[in-house]
Amino acid sequence: MDKQRRKFLKIAGATAIAGVSAPAIVNLTSKNAIASSEAHGEAAGHGEEQQSTGVRLGMVIDMRKFYGKPELLDKAINACRKEHNLPDFVNEDGTPDTKNEIKWIWKAPFENVFQDHSIYHESKVTKENDFLVLCNHCDSPPCVRVCPTQATFVDKTNGIVCMDYHRCIGCRFCMVACPYGARSFNWQDPRPFIKEYNPEFPTRTRGVVEKCTFCEERRALGQPPACLEAANEVVEGAIVFGDLNDPNSEIRKVLEENHTIQRKPTLGTKPSVFYIV
Repeated sequence: MDKQRRKFLKIAGATAIAGVSAPAIVNLTSKNAIASSEAHGEAAGHGEEQQSTGVRLGMVIDMRKFYGKPELLDKAINACRKEHNLPDFVNEDGTPDTKNEIKWIWKAPFENVFQDHSIYHESKVTKENDFLVLCNHCDSPPCVRVCPTQATFVDKTNGIVCMDYHRCIGCRFCMVACPYGARSFNWQDPRPFIKEYNPEFPTRTRGVVEKCTFCEERRALGQPPACLEAANEVVEGAIVFGDLNDPNSEIRKVLEENHTIQRKPTLGTKPSVFYIV
């Protein structure tokens, strides 16, 4: 059993100790759920108050270890796409259909990712490198508040913003509410456009929204998120994932020892994805 797997089995065990089971392999049962962070913030569900105990999962992306390595960014992105059967839509002429692209984790320039951080006299490093972008799994997620069917909800056992594809009616209110552009809508049946099918993860249908779930299906098996596993195979510590409520966790140690920034923190959503830049 490798080091990463032991870490995530420990997280799953902590969830069980808190009186709940590990997340389902694919969470398809929507419920009125709320986040469970002590340090992170305010209400995060449909009008209910947030729990103050339990596991609160988060991620740190150490961009210093990605600088000058665009292939490492691509490796992390491609691992996610393969794991979750993300389609590669194409136009009639065979070129990639970037307008309707389905994205769970992707890359973008600094000025697009950190729009409320100054780029006046921007450094050469930030000019020449792209940054990983994904759902921020906020403590106070606006996407959850606007969903009329609770197809998007917060898992009260770990604070993750989840999706129930069966409940999604395709209204796209969540896409409008998300200030990070972290959700994609299937305008067409994605199944014919999957290059390499993973039978362990369900495909979606036309007319539903989807996004990153911090690989809930992998976490249920004691495995790390696919992006983390792919990146850390090349550079250890490129991505760190764990329980923000555990003062002894690796992610807390990294946060305490390094200055980090978040995307649009002034909005009050309290993102659970941190960046070392």
